[in-house]
Amino acid sequence: MTTAEMKELHRSIGVLRHHIATLKTQYGDADAVRRMTNDLDRLDIDVHDFEQAPPPLVHAKAGREDIVYVPDSKSDELAWLGAQDEGLGFHSRERTK
Repeated sequence: MTTAEMKELHRSIGVLRHHIATLKTQYGDADAVRRMTNDLDRLDIDVHDFEQAPPPLVHAKAGREDIVYVPDSKSDELAWLGAQDEGLGFHSRERTK
């Protein structure tokens, strides 16, 4: 990340910390407020760790390797014979052609 992006990230964490402090003033030590505070503290620690030892950069590949050709022809129905229809709203049934 660039220095400008890191500054923006730190600024955003500061804004979140301010809003969570406002919630804590209004709602006290509620479970949800404590969880948000904990999450924000963890985010702050992770950003610090990232700055101290950033992971290697990932370079996006641009080119024809990313293109996957899917033919318009009908696929082989035998390849799907016996496959589960999980999540389609019905249970085991015979496959139709």
